[in-house]
Amino acid sequence: MVERLEVIAGPTGRRNWPDAVKARIVAESFARDARVSDVARRHGLQPQQLTTWRRLAREGKLALPDDDERLDFASLVVETPSGDDAAPIELEVEGVIVRLPGDSATVRIAEIAAALRAAL
Repeated sequence: MVERLEVIAGPTGRRNWPDAVKARIVAESFARDARVSDVARRHGLQPQQLTTWRRLAREGKLALPDDDERLDFASLVVETPSGDDAAPIELEVEGVIVRLPGDSATVRIAEIAAALRAAL
């Protein structure tokens, strides 16, 4: 029989990371010579958690900060559409081509560009 039971209230071990903080940590992990395990340890994360965030960034579900120096990787070519429909948008990076409808939202295009950058 238990004579005394002590309940300790406190953090559950789960933290709720703001997307901006996740994005900054992920961007740091994509730097040259950076190791996921080192970056994770510096921020008190498990490497698996950082790997999950990196996957989200590659899939365009986590936008990386725009102050990242690697955003200067692509040139922009604008062509005037010949018909009534907006011309399709093509993103090409190292032989990978992604075609999007011409009326795609600018935010979505930026997310896809960030995911391409992260994947290559």
